[in-house]
Amino acid sequence: MDKKLDWTHPEPLWKRTADLPSFEKLTEPQDTEVAVIGGGITGITTAFLLAKEGKKVALIEAGCLLNGTTGHTTAKVTAQHGLIYHELMDHFGEDHAALYYKAQSDAITSIENTVQELDIYCEWSRQDAYLYATTKEGTRKIEKEREAYERLEIPQPMETHVPFDAEASSALAMTNQAQFHPLLYLSALIEEFLNLGGTIYENTTALKVQEKNRIEVETDQDVSVTCDDLVICTHFPFHDGRGFYFSRMYAERSYVIAIEPEHKWEGGMYLSIDEPKRSVRSVEYEGKEILLIGGESHRTGEGGDNLFHYHALEEFASRTFGIKSKLFQWSAQDLTTLDKVPYIGPIRKDSKHIFLATGFRKWGMTNSRVAGELLTDYVMGRDSLYKPVFIPSRFKADPSMKEFLKNNTNVAAHLMEGKIELVGTRPEALLKGEGAVIQWKGERAGAYKDEHGELHVLDTTCTHMGCEVEWNSGEHSWDCPCHGSRFSFDGEVLEGPAKKPLKKIAYSDTDEVRHLPNEDEEFNEHSDQQ
Repeated sequence: MDKKLDWTHPEPLWKRTADLPSFEKLTEPQDTEVAVIGGGITGITTAFLLAKEGKKVALIEAGCLLNGTTGHTTAKVTAQHGLIYHELMDHFGEDHAALYYKAQSDAITSIENTVQELDIYCEWSRQDAYLYATTKEGTRKIEKEREAYERLEIPQPMETHVPFDAEASSALAMTNQAQFHPLLYLSALIEEFLNLGGTIYENTTALKVQEKNRIEVETDQDVSVTCDDLVICTHFPFHDGRGFYFSRMYAERSYVIAIEPEHKWEGGMYLSIDEPKRSVRSVEYEGKEILLIGGESHRTGEGGDNLFHYHALEEFASRTFGIKSKLFQWSAQDLTTLDKVPYIGPIRKDSKHIFLATGFRKWGMTNSRVAGELLTDYVMGRDSLYKPVFIPSRFKADPSMKEFLKNNTNVAAHLMEGKIELVGTRPEALLKGEGAVIQWKGERAGAYKDEHGELHVLDTTCTHMGCEVEWNSGEHSWDCPCHGSRFSFDGEVLEGPAKKPLKKIAYSDTDEVRHLPNEDEEFNEHSDQQ
């Protein structure tokens, strides 16, 4: 391993190889036509497209731009979103599935046009994408998906070949897809957005929304943003708007390693459909062609020892490609909707000025462009063929009711299990860099011992809806298995829907447990889930 890299704090390759600008906090009240909340690929794309339309746009990010899911992607720009088209045809019909495919294909063309118009160097490369199976059941699924491709007239090559897996029994290709360096692409969009008069504020968290004559967004900087239209692109919506999105999506984590292979790469982007799934694509790094190996998905908070997942990817990579060196490792979090199609549009059916985009599963590169263009159409008052496909208020009993019940039964189970869990680890037994659920003075708690030997002890009750968080050894975080909230080892919010940090516990060998008050203790976490 490269000694310069700290494997206990995983860093994506993209962030190591791109220079991103930084921006000040919001310090004064702002009045704008459109406020876009969220500085990932969807927020930046939407802000850029609205500014091109002549709108006055303010982009607000709670942390630093591109530090969330976008910065942790594998950046496949493809309409091949796993085994989706046969499923869409079953649930929604052929016309709906065809529109989904067309929306994704149009998005690839739109991104390429932007790359060419702005002359962006972002390692844009057209590649064929492949799904492949290694089992009889997987082959059966591939053949069903192939039938969907034929009915939807999705182009397929006469022959498909998986050059690196001798066990591949069947494969399905989607030709002329793409891959790129997402942060190089987006840094150019940020520059152009600023040239068009846009403004950006970092380290400014949007907290509440007041719908008056105009929309007022309250922030943690004690200043507000007033706007005509609000666009929420915060991965998990920071404002629920009575849409109950926390109950209509679930969060998954997945893992990526970057390696220099021993064997020559023949090109293409690959995704296996049998468990455990494996994703493979190439990227240039320091003049060499290296591989990104992804997979090991699991629901957030349910992955057990997270370091196991990196080791499993290494074992696959070593066996399949050989490893000259391991260069990077990181993980990502993705949200999946009840029917696997993103929610893009009005936050509720009767809303005319608050919009959102969320639930991209693992396919945010194309869906972010679909979202950017759709949200721009909404703000500009234009119609679109794609609005009915992605509208957030949709609810089709098959599959949504089944998934709704399954997801929320899972939440109920975690609520019960966490409260009755028996734990016996003592904080004194932790090694430096180690965290665990402990029992402290009769209460369930979480402890982490940092590199200086200092203990950080927390109440493990998630501040969103009361589930018990679990320790993530791979990222040194506390993850909630119910709705995907994540917290740092000292309790600060890393990912929503939670807004408040975990309560800190005053550690003492003799005193009873004492909760340390949070700075925003008076804030009611559940006020937004009305």
